[in-house]
Amino acid sequence: MIYFKTKFVNIYTQQEIEGQPELWHLVLNLIQQRSEEINEYLQPILAKKELQIILAGAGSSAFIGEAAQGVIQKQTGRVTKAVATTDIVTHPENFLCPNHATLLVSFARSGNSPESLETLKLVNQFCAEAYHLVITCNKEGELAQFAMANPKTSFAFLLPEGANDKSLAMTGSFSSMLLSVLLIFSKNDVEEKKKEIASLVGKAQNILSKKKAFKEIATVEYERVVFLGSGPLLGIARECGLKLQELSDGVVICKHDSFLGFRHGPRAVANEKTLMVYLFSSNDHAYQYELDLAKSIACDERNIACVTIGREQEIELDPLLNIDLDFEKGKDLYIVTVALVGQLLGLYKSLELGLDPDNPSKSGAISRVVEGVVIYDHPNSTKA
Repeated sequence: MIYFKTKFVNIYTQQEIEGQPELWHLVLNLIQQRSEEINEYLQPILAKKELQIILAGAGSSAFIGEAAQGVIQKQTGRVTKAVATTDIVTHPENFLCPNHATLLVSFARSGNSPESLETLKLVNQFCAEAYHLVITCNKEGELAQFAMANPKTSFAFLLPEGANDKSLAMTGSFSSMLLSVLLIFSKNDVEEKKKEIASLVGKAQNILSKKKAFKEIATVEYERVVFLGSGPLLGIARECGLKLQELSDGVVICKHDSFLGFRHGPRAVANEKTLMVYLFSSNDHAYQYELDLAKSIACDERNIACVTIGREQEIELDPLLNIDLDFEKGKDLYIVTVALVGQLLGLYKSLELGLDPDNPSKSGAISRVVEGVVIYDHPNSTKA
């Protein structure tokens, strides 16, 4: 129960954010239970030298791919690209290589998005050798049904029921699908994965323990928020921005960028009504560039507020909130926990604005499953 304005409300969004650590344990258990099946499916495909891996989804599901892309390419040694289904549907010839074996990894909460279903068809049409790994929260969804009906070329990894968020914004579904794909392609043994999940849960609990600070930040009068991240955290920055923008019903305008990229023009968006959220990297080399940019903004005479995530507090930055995630060098799973920052900022801003976080869109402009998309046949597919 959370108190806001003049009434108490019981909201799924809060429960789904706070329930993520328990959910991650369930994800690991599922992967362990199905590890033999997963390996039997993936190993022959990953052995193909010319294989390209495409990570695809729409909206938040697309950002899973953006965050995971570099990690999976390191883990597999195969060219890996994150491409939104919304891009593939309109321009498949720009992303699909007919002469390369292709593993399409599809992320979907409902599995009923028109673009996701059309992407499956286009990959089969454009690519001579196509495989599908579907990671979804809904066993009744069309994506899951497709994968289960085509076991020779497809594999469905169904997440625990609790990952299928009831609220509009993706929270537990996002982090669970991201965690799933990172674990599925990880070469670590079972015991090492258990240690990493325990560490992940500890980091998440650290973030969740700062509720009071997130509530206080929600009362600050900012009109725009910029999330910055490098490497895998750039995808997380994008997801954080979407969460806050969705849950505030667009009252707060959000941007995302890399730390270095922000210097090249986008910095113009930052003013005295801006909150900067720095998602600092565990990579010491990258952090040098990130800290330089953050210190530069801290010197701005307009006194631009910031939140810092990941590292020990830098006094010069004077953040409204700092959360040290006590990084373990060489570990990649920590990026999953950072997504909670955008979720909590969005939750409490939504409440501060008097909105219902489960259904924040007063106009109905956005919905849990996107509606109104008409799919048109592509005229240039290479096979029927």
